[in-house]
Amino acid sequence: MSNYKTVFFTLGLLQVILGFAMIIPVVAQLIYQEFDSSFISSGIITVVFGVLFFLSNLDHDKKLNLPQAFLLTALSWLSIAIFGSLPFIFSNLNLSITDSFFESMSGITTTGSTIIQDLEIAPKSILLWRAILQWLGGIGIIVMAITLMPIMNVGGMQLFKISSNDTAEKILPKSKQISIRLIVIYSTLTLICALFYKLFGMNFFDSLTHSMTTIATGGFSNYNESIGYFDSFLIEITSMIFIVLGSIPFIAYIKFLNGDKKIFFSDTQVVAFLKVTFFSIIVLSIYLFFSKGFQNESLRSVSFNVISILTGTGYVTKDFDEWGNFPLIFFLILMFIGGCAGSTACGIKIFRVQLLYRFLLNQLKKIIYPRGIFVIKYDKNIIDDKFMSSVISFIFLYIVIFFSLTAILSLTGLDFVTSISGAATSISNVGPGLGDTIGPNGNFSSLENSSKWVLSLGMILGRLELFAILVLFIPSFWRKF
Repeated sequence: MSNYKTVFFTLGLLQVILGFAMIIPVVAQLIYQEFDSSFISSGIITVVFGVLFFLSNLDHDKKLNLPQAFLLTALSWLSIAIFGSLPFIFSNLNLSITDSFFESMSGITTTGSTIIQDLEIAPKSILLWRAILQWLGGIGIIVMAITLMPIMNVGGMQLFKISSNDTAEKILPKSKQISIRLIVIYSTLTLICALFYKLFGMNFFDSLTHSMTTIATGGFSNYNESIGYFDSFLIEITSMIFIVLGSIPFIAYIKFLNGDKKIFFSDTQVVAFLKVTFFSIIVLSIYLFFSKGFQNESLRSVSFNVISILTGTGYVTKDFDEWGNFPLIFFLILMFIGGCAGSTACGIKIFRVQLLYRFLLNQLKKIIYPRGIFVIKYDKNIIDDKFMSSVISFIFLYIVIFFSLTAILSLTGLDFVTSISGAATSISNVGPGLGDTIGPNGNFSSLENSSKWVLSLGMILGRLELFAILVLFIPSFWRKF
């Protein structure tokens, strides 16, 4: 059992942090005169479990080997989703365990799918807790993506190692150094976003909660109409800017602060992300111009929804279900592409799409010039066959799991559009799906419990880059302990 001590010590620490975070909604309960025991009792239970894990593993060796890193990654998100569901269970919303877990998993994975039907009348403390879960999930995945996943060689993430001599045993010390800077940057962006939201018309509570879910590219809103409720051009512009800022690799911010002032214009992934964004806006704008006729708000609506869907945020301003079939297919593709690695964004990630394109181009060149020698490069790094195979394996597995989730959801009685968009939105951590049931103006409350558990599985698989979960089910993985 000694091999597990560092894992459970870290889990205990995370539970204690989560438990104390539940004090914040208690303050909201007092301010808005909604006080009950839901968050107090949830916080006590969470802290007690965390302290037990923490104290019983104080003699850990402060090191993580590779299998332990995988186990910690999976258990971190699962345990936070479980304990994070307690306030929903104990609230006066009368949510079932399934609904509470779904809402919590959607929050911590920054998916943004919700089962709460009347957000406008939901307790402020619950709305704040949803935002906190997404904010914690956002910073959590950034730290994981920059410190753990590159060393775990998950789907090509090794491309983003901080230095070439990182080893599994250096994970924790390296994490401590980097995490502090990431948290400061993440918190600063959140506060600036909240300030602009407040300046442009949101009240204090809305500006705080929406800034947390914007930077996390999570998409939880306090209103059924999402950001569209405010019907404000300035608020939408602010939202788009900070969604993009949350979708940029956070290691780029550290490099910028270290003196690399051109990083945002020289980083291959950032440039490609911006190109995909602008290209998508132009394509959909041209389509709507010829199919629906030019409207003053067309460009504004297209820009917002493209950025929201591409980054996996899931905010909506207009019911894009009414735009026709082509935009729905286009948005489905954007769900898969996602944002940048090392950011809060979701999906396959831009860098993998770039590498797949260069690989296919390279294969075509080999057919034309059989004796030629062609090397794939990415951001000045030579990509070898082993590296490329991990990327292709990830994309293939992503597609296989997507179709598997679609098939399972259809077996639970969902129609084709709901099944395929539900699978896409869960594994890509986007939020709203397509169709009347889970579309921009719907939610997931009417789905069967079995569908909600399947979608919850899709959320954690997509958020943790597939392999971090699936490797736990391989017998040889456990023999390494």
